[in-house]
Amino acid sequence: MPNPVTLSKYSIGVGDRFAREANAQLRACVLAQNGGVDVTPVWNKSNREHTIIGSEPSSTRAAADAAVRQLGWQNEYYVDADHINLKTVDRFLEPCDFFTIDVADLIDQPAEERDIQAFVDRHPELSGKLSMPGIDALFQSSREMVGRIARRYLSAVGEAGSIYRYIQREKGTGAFIPEVSMDETSSPQTPLELLIILAAIADEKIPIQTIAPKFTGRFNKGVDYEGNLKAFAKEFSDDVAVLAFAIDRYGLPKNLKLSVHSGSDKFAIYQPMRTVLQKFDAGVHLKTAGTTWLEELIGLAEAGGEGLRIAKEIYTEAYAHREELCAPYASVIDVDPANLPSPEDVKAWSSEQFVSALRHDPANPEYNSNVRQLLHVGFKIAAKMGQRYLNLLSEMRETVARNVTENLFQRHIKPLFIGA
Repeated sequence: MPNPVTLSKYSIGVGDRFAREANAQLRACVLAQNGGVDVTPVWNKSNREHTIIGSEPSSTRAAADAAVRQLGWQNEYYVDADHINLKTVDRFLEPCDFFTIDVADLIDQPAEERDIQAFVDRHPELSGKLSMPGIDALFQSSREMVGRIARRYLSAVGEAGSIYRYIQREKGTGAFIPEVSMDETSSPQTPLELLIILAAIADEKIPIQTIAPKFTGRFNKGVDYEGNLKAFAKEFSDDVAVLAFAIDRYGLPKNLKLSVHSGSDKFAIYQPMRTVLQKFDAGVHLKTAGTTWLEELIGLAEAGGEGLRIAKEIYTEAYAHREELCAPYASVIDVDPANLPSPEDVKAWSSEQFVSALRHDPANPEYNSNVRQLLHVGFKIAAKMGQRYLNLLSEMRETVARNVTENLFQRHIKPLFIGA
């Protein structure tokens, strides 16, 4: 391709569980543009979510295209085949132009010893004392250390290469944006590990434009960051510096940037991230995913009447099926059953009480992060309601859309990309 697709400096992953909020989400990017900052929307939805909802990736594409037409959006936008592998990628090939290649499950699957030794021999620059612009301390490494790290990650990177080449054969070179994801694993990657991963990705000739490592701290779904902010800020800064070094050393795409998964509602880290991005003049991809589904619920509850009734019903069902709903997300939620209100109590709540418990406003004493996390994974309940739920979204469109746009712009785009 003479003009391969290239992701811009700032981008935001916008999940839309029921493909009803693309217009409201895009309005948040329009507001950013009006504020002088271009933020590219990337509509993402995983195979697991499509399976739960009973939808197809083509519905995500159709919703995104319709919103772009309705709002006259002239900038780039993408549809992400989120967390795919070779078993799930086929249904995404036609409608998607962004592929999150998820190989976290292959981390710690030992590579062949001959491949490990070949990698170590091919990269003598990774052993010894490593100095990088933007990082004060030297990295102390050795052939043995590089070998140990390669043993952990080479199988995963090799699988990423296989998946990339499969998509490349089907879509064409330069026709899509590849991301490699390694965030859904038990321990964060160190900056040195990230550098070795990038060297291996370059060996596989994957022209990644974003990479999603696992960072220090807890990135639970729909709630704020939990962890040492200073440690995160240093790690994020070092990772940005590593990317800049790897771009220069290994010929990776010049727009390569970090992708922060489960990035929605991580209010505590947005300012440290912004400081680092300004320091390095770097970009970032922030993946917000399910926060939009929660804003749908907030909008319904805020509208009152049948909207509030169905929000309470969804909570009641989610409470009853808590373990089943939470199990697939065990690594990214912490729900304390003792701090969940009973369905009987919730049935007596006013619209204001329900909204206060669910809306992510830590300054509100009624906010309940356990309620928010449970409902975050409770979209399966709404999916089973089918047209009944979707009809309410249409009937209460103004209230729902306002909440979706305000949440995405005021709480996410503005503090990270524009500044308070």
